[in-house]
Amino acid sequence: MIDEVDRRIIGALVSDARTTYAEIGQAVSLSAPAVKRRVDRLRSLGVIKGFTAVVDPKAVGWTTEAFVELFCTGRTTPAQITTATRRHPEVVGAYTVSGEADALVHLRAADIQHLEQVLERLRAEPFITSTRSMIVLSRLGD
Repeated sequence: MIDEVDRRIIGALVSDARTTYAEIGQAVSLSAPAVKRRVDRLRSLGVIKGFTAVVDPKAVGWTTEAFVELFCTGRTTPAQITTATRRHPEVVGAYTVSGEADALVHLRAADIQHLEQVLERLRAEPFITSTRSMIVLSRLGD
């Protein structure tokens, strides 16, 4: 079970996963070793699944963005979609959805030509029967 201190530790790590145990300890009134023990426990419980870097897409030149609906064969599982989309580094996120499409994929690419290449690779997955794309013109609120 997690308590309020655990929640504060999680909040600090979500805000900046590179925050040191000592810095978190100061914020939650614990020693660095005590914070480490709690983080280790949270990881073993599966509450914390890992640490990641947030990359600015503009910094790597991937400024073209699209949402792509995937239409799949009848017996395609979410696990198959997950495995396939992880093969493509341009995939920012993938989701199963209700409605006509089976999944929705968020892509980032350098330009339209790069986006087209990504779409061709996605369409080559044996279970994808068709796609429908929406290119982002501008982000609202960013």
